[in-house]
Amino acid sequence: MSDADETKSDFIRDIIANDLATGKHQSIITRFPPEPNGYLHIGHAKSICLNFGIALENRGVGAKCHLRFDDTNPSKEEVEYVESIREDVKWLGFEWDALHFASDYFEFYFDCAISLIEKGLAYVDEQTHEQMRETRGNLNVPGTPSPWRERPTSENLDLFRRMRAGEFPDGAMVLRAKIDLASSNMNLRDPVVYRIMRAHHHNTGDAWCIYPMYDYAHPLEDALEHITHSLCTLEFENHRPLYDWVIENCPVPAKPRQIEFARLNLTYTVMSKRKLLQLVKEGLVSGWDDPRIPTISGLRRRGYPAEAIRNFCKRIGITKFNGTTSVDLLEFEVRSYLNREAPRRMAVLHPLKVVLENVAADERVDAEVQEHPERTEWGTRRLSHGREIWIEQDDFLEDPPKKFYRLGPGRHVRLRGGDIMKCLSFGKNADGHVTEVRCELLKGTAGANAPEGVECRAAIHWVDAATGHDAEVRLYDRLFLVENPDDQEEGFLSALNPDSLSILKAKIEPDLATMEAGAFCQFERTGYFVADAKDHLPGQKAVFNRSVGLKDSWAKAVK
Repeated sequence: MSDADETKSDFIRDIIANDLATGKHQSIITRFPPEPNGYLHIGHAKSICLNFGIALENRGVGAKCHLRFDDTNPSKEEVEYVESIREDVKWLGFEWDALHFASDYFEFYFDCAISLIEKGLAYVDEQTHEQMRETRGNLNVPGTPSPWRERPTSENLDLFRRMRAGEFPDGAMVLRAKIDLASSNMNLRDPVVYRIMRAHHHNTGDAWCIYPMYDYAHPLEDALEHITHSLCTLEFENHRPLYDWVIENCPVPAKPRQIEFARLNLTYTVMSKRKLLQLVKEGLVSGWDDPRIPTISGLRRRGYPAEAIRNFCKRIGITKFNGTTSVDLLEFEVRSYLNREAPRRMAVLHPLKVVLENVAADERVDAEVQEHPERTEWGTRRLSHGREIWIEQDDFLEDPPKKFYRLGPGRHVRLRGGDIMKCLSFGKNADGHVTEVRCELLKGTAGANAPEGVECRAAIHWVDAATGHDAEVRLYDRLFLVENPDDQEEGFLSALNPDSLSILKAKIEPDLATMEAGAFCQFERTGYFVADAKDHLPGQKAVFNRSVGLKDSWAKAVK
């Protein structure tokens, strides 16, 4: 599956198509509205692809998609998050038609609140947070009216304006909507719409000391921007009546429609910003771009291509039913893309030295290796090796079992793109580990069948000892040992995988040492890797991250 494939239909796209066909809307405006209180993750990628994708699919009728930062809570928001979100959206391949901040509309929210007070639909409440929680009731017990619920309009207006002027300390009072204390929907039991909070805002500085609540501000933002379809995940379904109430009772220029879809849940990971922030703050991962966590920054650093993520989001589709998607499906899309697009290179992750006894100290032996087995237009590249080379430790066994076709005493194996060699002897250290293998090179057998009487049924990768480079190779595995870490009785941290990162000292061919940071390739017979975006320095320091293995090794290991 690729971006070129026809877009799947879903219930949201069906609604939009019907709205256009019936003339309810002449065009479509969607928005992606992240809160800048953390880095985006793969779940946000699903929403990005949906909102921007719908706009792209309906360009013929002038459809647009806005990027809007819902920055109404300065105590948790940072400029760093704003910049990372912009970068992530662009990296995924999308451009916004307009860029907005919820904080740009603070004056409008205030005016709407004044309007609600004047209509008798909002009041200033001086109860403490605990008192409001106690009088809110529950699903079986209706809420109890606040002593200030029937405060006169003039007094509410005076107090609310004084709240804005900074006359009261934080937490002294709030503005609440007057809706229905007996509603079965707890969100309608006189929700708080404004609170006093003295916190420096990244966009408005210290101009405000009262800030609107998300459920109040969000519908107003949508209405101001003339959003036609406000798409959000299912946890906001119970908030929709409040969304509609705000739209109906405030002086707004448009009436957007909220539609909910299932969020993305992924196995072997956590998708909560709060939990991801905990992992970062407690140093359990190296940062928001750690390749083991599902942030878009982390996936990018791990070498997941943007197209593969878009294909994944397209494959899982949009539904109304919550579920959990296997991370194997994401890895499948990454593997499929890299299999098509990644050039092949050779790297030895667990080096074992081989001495070719019939190659002179100053002699060079040529080899020719394909850039890609299926992309013949890429051609081949020429390599050479001398008397000493590196091979994988696993490619030699002192006592090979049946069906092991690689190197062993008296056995033959072909060097990838080069000649066949025969094992003559090997040496061990005091611990009994093989430290060196001595072989004879059958010169002139490169690109040819094995000579008569020589059994050679495998080819192995290698790196020339003289021209190869040292490299740090990071093998990333799943961060959690169980499919659903959120379900652990002892907490999600109890399921952390202690072996989620292994760092190897590898040997790599010269081309890899000069590869640009962020470039990807396949290490032959090993997996797909990317030159680390931060630590890899071309020609100076080689650092590679494993993106994904050649096969689903996890399932095999578990079995």
